[in-house]
Amino acid sequence: MSYQLENTQRGEKYNSIFSKISPAKRRNRTARAHWRSRILLGLYLVLMILPIYWLINMSLQTNSEILGSMTLWPQNLTFDNYIGIFTNPSWYMGYVNSMLYVAMNMLITICVALPAAYAFSRYTFIGDKHLFFWLLTNLMAPPAVFLLPYFQLYYSVGLFDTHIAVALAHCLFNIPLAIWILEGFMSSVPKEIDETAYIDGYSFPRFFVKIFIPMIRSGIGVTLFFLFMFSWVELLLARTLTATDAQPIGMIMTRTSTASGIDWGTLAAAGVLTIIPGILVVYFVRNHIAKGFALGRT
Repeated sequence: MSYQLENTQRGEKYNSIFSKISPAKRRNRTARAHWRSRILLGLYLVLMILPIYWLINMSLQTNSEILGSMTLWPQNLTFDNYIGIFTNPSWYMGYVNSMLYVAMNMLITICVALPAAYAFSRYTFIGDKHLFFWLLTNLMAPPAVFLLPYFQLYYSVGLFDTHIAVALAHCLFNIPLAIWILEGFMSSVPKEIDETAYIDGYSFPRFFVKIFIPMIRSGIGVTLFFLFMFSWVELLLARTLTATDAQPIGMIMTRTSTASGIDWGTLAAAGVLTIIPGILVVYFVRNHIAKGFALGRT
């Protein structure tokens, strides 16, 4: 009782002090706080956008201008760096190769992870918790640990320097991640929906495709986002398991050093083009990502 009385008295004291402040002063304080938050947000956005702007700025300059003096915008605007990439097969095929094995990995992973996550969320079987934890342990090992086994295995079966080789190698990390994310979304769907669908005469494949998957489409969008992000930026496995025919763009970008030095303009243009697929993926799944980060296991 004494503790509640003390809190009540303290609240009344603060209210009396606040009431003594004139409305004009309160408005001034609110306005200052509002402007401080705007300034901090603007500073944060500038610091975040500055590297990207500088990359675009360099991609529109010549090497002599890049190495000569620091300029906030191109003095001699040129698109030769982009033209060189789109007219050189060794450059633009790097983007094609990267998008091919990323798309293959996303398709394989989501097809395997959806039924596996459903099994973990709906059924109880011997060793289910241990198996689920074992899948997550794959994410704890760095990709370098699996370089030698993958290289020897793929070289023996003739999969070396192919797109499917990189896609399957990335599945080792992406499938556990996809199962972990999707299981959280599926567990939030009541089991009564499954039982109602079976009573209405739905077969399991029909129920899973027409009813269940649309209910967790936000989780699928979040999962695809993370799958793309890992496969698109991963370089170590992609570099080791390819040689010429399936080289990713990241591998080609490391070969811009020549006898005359590093081709900074072309490297910057390649970096800008590398960011664009990620922006497109985020744009198309933005609604699912916004819902998914508020739900499920993310």
